Amino acid sequence: MIAYRVLPLLALCLSGWAATIEAAAQQPSRKFDIDFQNDTFTKDGQPFQFISGSFHYFRALPESWRHILRSMRAAGLNTVMTYIEWSLHEPMPGQYQWEGIANLEEFIEIAQSENLFVILRPGPYICAERDMGGFPHWLLTKYPSIKLRTYDTDYLREVQNWYNQLMPRLVRYLYGNGGPVIMVSIENEYGSFKACDGQYMQFLKNLTVHFVQDKAVLFTNDGPELLKCGSIPGILPTLDFGITNNPNAFWQQLRKYLPKGPLVNAEYYPGWLTHWMEPTARVDAGMVVNTLKLMLNQKANVNFYMFFGGTNFGFTAGANDVGPGKYSADITSYDYDAPLDEAGDPTPKYFAIRKVLVEYFGDPGVPAPKLPKMTLETVWLERRGSMLSKHGRTMLAQKIVTSVTPVSFEALNQHSGFVLYETQLPAGYNRDPYTLKVENLHDRAYVHIDGTFAGILSRETNTNTIPLSVGLGTQLQLLVESQGRINYNIPNDFKGILGTVTVDAKPLYNWTITSFPLDSYRYLENFLTQQPTEQEDLDGAGAQVYYGTFTITSDTIYDTYLYPSVWGKGLVFINGFNLGRYWPLAGPQITLYVPRHILKKGNNQIVMIEYQQHIQHPYVQFIDKPIFM
Repeated sequence: MIAYRVLPLLALCLSGWAATIEAAAQQPSRKFDIDFQNDTFTKDGQPFQFISGSFHYFRALPESWRHILRSMRAAGLNTVMTYIEWSLHEPMPGQYQWEGIANLEEFIEIAQSENLFVILRPGPYICAERDMGGFPHWLLTKYPSIKLRTYDTDYLREVQNWYNQLMPRLVRYLYGNGGPVIMVSIENEYGSFKACDGQYMQFLKNLTVHFVQDKAVLFTNDGPELLKCGSIPGILPTLDFGITNNPNAFWQQLRKYLPKGPLVNAEYYPGWLTHWMEPTARVDAGMVVNTLKLMLNQKANVNFYMFFGGTNFGFTAGANDVGPGKYSADITSYDYDAPLDEAGDPTPKYFAIRKVLVEYFGDPGVPAPKLPKMTLETVWLERRGSMLSKHGRTMLAQKIVTSVTPVSFEALNQHSGFVLYETQLPAGYNRDPYTLKVENLHDRAYVHIDGTFAGILSRETNTNTIPLSVGLGTQLQLLVESQGRINYNIPNDFKGILGTVTVDAKPLYNWTITSFPLDSYRYLENFLTQQPTEQEDLDGAGAQVYYGTFTITSDTIYDTYLYPSVWGKGLVFINGFNLGRYWPLAGPQITLYVPRHILKKGNNQIVMIEYQQHIQHPYVQFIDKPIFM
């Protein structure tokens, strides 16, 4: 009797299961692939052309992601491309971050909900004008002689550990597994890297294939003349280039390595990066549109780098090995003269591009949102003391060590901020003036003698000597600032004093070295809440800390721009959030973008650390437009 009842139920279940399998078999398999014969991508068997824009999730607050992604879709894009920044997700060995601005999975999900496909570029080296090209600084601490981007066993082991953490989080988002990720890159412009290590690239290919399999298309990207070392057999090569009247000249280079297959410009530059002390980079919108049309007529797939640039908040901006000292630091803004500006608002270039994309692909039916900006009343600050005072050292320093010779930031396991090097000058010295020289300075030293400011040495301007008077005193203090590690090509960029410090060619020894990473706001909170009792602590030399408050009465808060018109060079925190570096003395960036999401109704706090000036009347303004020289 029991068997009689079970068998029909089992038969019914098997019948339903078979029907489900049959229905699934009738559905085309979900696959993003390459049709080499017809020089195109295919999506579920149908030809597909992507029009994409780069937007790095780590350059905007998560609360802004949807606004920006929707604006990209409104422009006619069907895909968003982003790098994945290793240093953000593993700031210290084995300590992983996946929340807030590091919530990559949420970013992918928002993109999918905004009807955008996703192209991921996990590096592990990304360049991107980020500190050390996205590598975590601790690689240089843990392995001082590591050879990054090569078949170095220490490097390979750390990459594999990182991918073992990262890739399992991404597998479910691959297109073949039902997600929006259609392509994943291997390395980044490796053809530009002098090592040209094919064994390393094969290792990275095998590691990436292990996780991605055939669920998305794998690719490399390089400049047109650099495909020899950058491409990998069996992996789709792509190019990056900017405005031109003849894309064919570049495609001909690609066809040497890809005789058949889709044409891809993985980094089409509608703008460009900017360093401190140089004019703001601008690219003409008309020329951008003209080249775009030429590529679209050739059925090329295009990714705008950048479509939205955003901001290098905190200490994340990198540098390049160009200029007098083979070093130029990137500005805090990553506006990039992109179609969407630093706040995510459409520019005239945006609308020019949108007009073309609507003509070729139709109207996406999504309006381009734009938010107002706000001004606030002038905010006055008060000076709270010096970083180098007794109070400053107690509250702001992380560690103090002694060493016969100077040591690097990395030897101290320090990512950012300052290191103070102190020693005694030779006694009985009668040369006036004498010459102080700091060999291999990375990057900028504020020179003090017995607490008196004496001048600046700079890697950027290739200034490594300074004349000093005997009468200044006997204690030498070198406050060395990291301005960002080189991001392009040469990632092994140690910080601090890497050579010998000499007085008239005689080396100085026996240093006291104090670490000021400034990487946690709690240090500044301690500094501000526990006031010094001695006047010398308020009047001390070195970087000065200023504090102020301002009130917002409106329920609706908009983005704004901090205008530090009377300030020199330094760092800004608002409500504990590190906005980044300001340097109006050098420019071209004058204002700092302030996202609305870090502001609040009621009382707001601002802290500024001014590196090289005593501000007589310390005030800032919040205005509704950015200022670039």
